[in-house]
Amino acid sequence: MRGMTGGRWVLGLYLLFLLLPTYWLVAMSFKTNAEITTGLTLWPHSPTLANYKRIFTDASWYSGYINSLKFVTVNVLLSLGFALPAAYAFSRYRFLGDKHLFFWLLTNRMAPPAVFALPFFQLYSAVGLFDTPWAVALAHCLFNVPLAVWILEGFMSSVPKEIDETAALDGYSFPVFFVKIFCPLIANGIGVTAFFCFMFSWVELLLARTLTTVDAKPIVATMTRTVSAAGMDWGLLAAAGVLTIVPGAIVIWFVRNHIARGFALGRV
Repeated sequence: MRGMTGGRWVLGLYLLFLLLPTYWLVAMSFKTNAEITTGLTLWPHSPTLANYKRIFTDASWYSGYINSLKFVTVNVLLSLGFALPAAYAFSRYRFLGDKHLFFWLLTNRMAPPAVFALPFFQLYSAVGLFDTPWAVALAHCLFNVPLAVWILEGFMSSVPKEIDETAALDGYSFPVFFVKIFCPLIANGIGVTAFFCFMFSWVELLLARTLTTVDAKPIVATMTRTVSAAGMDWGLLAAAGVLTIVPGAIVIWFVRNHIARGFALGRV
């Protein structure tokens, strides 16, 4: 019993340690810059909503959230659209160089985004995609598609091949079989994959900042440009950080069951 009580204390302290930065960020978002810079306070002495009001009334801020949601949504859809058939091919067929190709896909995921920033910048400037949500979404596909293929291939390999053969004997065409029968069987894997693609695209900064300037500037790039003549606007930056956490928390809430099963069953 004493060991269980001690374990609970350790777990409680660990959770407190994890939640402390989030609490501090939320508390700062309700403070004025004067209160933040003049001393250490555990809670706002004069709570204010001015920081949130500025975000929702300043076009440069709320448009950043809209731009981020645009390219993140496009990226997740494109990544799943490319990865699902590719992962199915790797899980069901054996062909010359399949293992080498699979490894080559993963090497793209291992490369740092800085390696591709300049080539993407020149390419998109030449074809007219620079400063558009499509530029960031397509650039992130270079990293998310290999990860999605790797995760989905593990889930698909766990589905017996007899299901494919039975569906073919029952007269199902491949597109109908894949969408109506096969994809529901790997729904957990699709949920896990979508989660990881979303999180990478949502928090990635280098490519998002390099490939956009004004029209498609995401929120992560806007947050790095809060320095003015008066100094750093800490309260505004904290409020933006709180609102940036919200979409990720919502995604986790909706796919939480798929994530739990995915970690238990799939290749994650």
